[in-house]
Amino acid sequence: MAGVAAVIIIALTSRLGPRWNVAAPLLLLLAGLVVSFLPFMPDIEIEPEIILAVVLPPLLFSSAVNMPAMNFRREFNSIGGLAVTLVIVSSILLGLFFHLIFPALDLAWCIALGAILSPTDAVATSIAKGSGISSRVTTILDGESLLNDATALVTLRTAVAAAASAFSLWHAVGQFAWSVVIAIVIGVIAGKVGVWARKTSGDPTVSTVISIIVPFVASVPTDMLHGSGLVAAVVAGIVTGRAKNRVFRADQRVSDRDMWKAVTLLLEGGVFLLMGLEVRGLIHEHTAEEGAVPLWGIVVIALGALILMTLIRAAFILPLIRKLGRSATKAQEQRPRLEAMESAIADRDLRRAKELTPNNLHMVKKRVKKSIARGVRRASGNTDPLAAPSQEVMETAWKRFERRTRKVLSDIDYYTKQPLTMRDGVIMVVAGMRGAVTLAAAQTLPHDTPYRSTLVLIAFTVAVLSLGIQGGTLPAVVRLVKPSVPDPADVRRQRQGLSEALNEVSVEPRPGETMVDTKLRIIGARRDVLLDLEDEGYYDPECTGAIMASMDASELGLRLRQVQEGDLLEDEDLATREAVQTLSAEIADDWTTEQQPEAGDRREVLSQAEEATRRAADPADGDIPTEAELEQELDVELANDLDDELQLESDQMAASLDRAAAQVQREAREGRTEA
Repeated sequence: MAGVAAVIIIALTSRLGPRWNVAAPLLLLLAGLVVSFLPFMPDIEIEPEIILAVVLPPLLFSSAVNMPAMNFRREFNSIGGLAVTLVIVSSILLGLFFHLIFPALDLAWCIALGAILSPTDAVATSIAKGSGISSRVTTILDGESLLNDATALVTLRTAVAAAASAFSLWHAVGQFAWSVVIAIVIGVIAGKVGVWARKTSGDPTVSTVISIIVPFVASVPTDMLHGSGLVAAVVAGIVTGRAKNRVFRADQRVSDRDMWKAVTLLLEGGVFLLMGLEVRGLIHEHTAEEGAVPLWGIVVIALGALILMTLIRAAFILPLIRKLGRSATKAQEQRPRLEAMESAIADRDLRRAKELTPNNLHMVKKRVKKSIARGVRRASGNTDPLAAPSQEVMETAWKRFERRTRKVLSDIDYYTKQPLTMRDGVIMVVAGMRGAVTLAAAQTLPHDTPYRSTLVLIAFTVAVLSLGIQGGTLPAVVRLVKPSVPDPADVRRQRQGLSEALNEVSVEPRPGETMVDTKLRIIGARRDVLLDLEDEGYYDPECTGAIMASMDASELGLRLRQVQEGDLLEDEDLATREAVQTLSAEIADDWTTEQQPEAGDRREVLSQAEEATRRAADPADGDIPTEAELEQELDVELANDLDDELQLESDQMAASLDRAAAQVQREAREGRTEA
């Protein structure tokens, strides 16, 4: 009964939150707080392993699957700094702060509490995603919250061990390295095995079940080997996300999206609801402790810790923003040289390409001028640098060199079009919220920890204040500082460029192939082109993702129609001309209904038309067409396209009818002859 009530509350808050302009997690937290103090409610305590081993792996896996791998690579240095360096620095400084407040408490325990409070929460960042921030800021916040748990938990274990015995720096470094390395290895294996199993399953339902199992297949053995199971789940999610569009079928992707939306809604909602429900039990445990700090004192300490964490985060992020800005400017200065190098590559001029290759571009970790030689030796299997490669091998090396150069140019465009300003830095500081990980990590403290109930209650209070203050004020802060967002005109140009590139992709009809089969092959060819363009990094992942989802919907509609037609055409009652004619009429009606949305996205076409009109607008050119006129022109174009396709379908159907009639007549003549 309690579970049913929890699901109902989660569903209601997900609907009421947008209407009230309040984040649903905050409503769930408040609901949990209110319910926990009802007279009939018992004290609730959730085992931390449930959150760390059951709830968080699928949530982190789902976030990693949907994270754009290209943008994650681009922001990896920033994410690494926030997930590792900032967590360690915050743990030490917070430890010193708590040691000043509790002088009798060993410094190691204070640093342990600092490690508990340092990581931002992946679940809590869902509040930031709905606040209208840029995709680049979202990528950094997501990446930080997905990876900083490993640093925090290793720091926590190290501090607890140091409190019990002597501290060893090399042991701590080795433990951290082992935790990350084993997580990466197992995560990659689990992700690849999951992709293979789903590829060979063929059943969307089975594929969905495998998708649910993969994060646990990655996290459980990693935890058993004393690694970071959460990082393993993240790595498995990244591997799955890179393969999903190329390996999985459209029905598998659609099934996954629907399933993970439901799972994420329930798990995220359940986490915040449980946080609120645990309040009374934590307060009772704290007040029962001898010499307990008053509750108002706990609130003051937690508020001071939250302020200190915010200041530390600001002191780290704001210089990072300035550094990223200087790097983007430096990279932009290298753009003309890279474009000239790209031209030399197109001309297959090795000498000029080497001369133009930048030697100090920070985004190129290895000198591009050595790529040709490495590529030649790798492709030919010959380690002799003086060996003369074949033409085929040289062409392969040239293409690799060309892809690398295009990727560097696309990175420069990414940093230039989405620059991070101090306004974005303010958003990143405020959006660094604490949540379920903080509470779960606090409850993993050994039961013989001095002042354990006080430390746990401080951690919980910090998490609640962080969610309430930072999460509640974040939308107002976004409206106040007005951070940078992608230019709508650039978004339209991207979509227009993608549409033009994809519209040029077509296939030749095969003999005896239906129009549905031809269209399915066209969608497949266009999807391959879209994925290649996405890998080059010139287009925003949100744009390519929207087009990919539209392709999946079109493909599913065509396959459903294909199945329906196949079932009908195999019916034995279609032996007469009259039945075939009836079927043709039904198919023509279905085709008219289904083909309309497939003729193109009206909004896409209208936006392209508006953009073209705006670019060509000139007072000397006369009046600019209105949106109504554009819609009318679009309707005419769609109708013409539809008429052409229907005419082709009609011709094909007429030919089929003629063949059927001839067959009927032939069988009739044979029957009369035998008689």
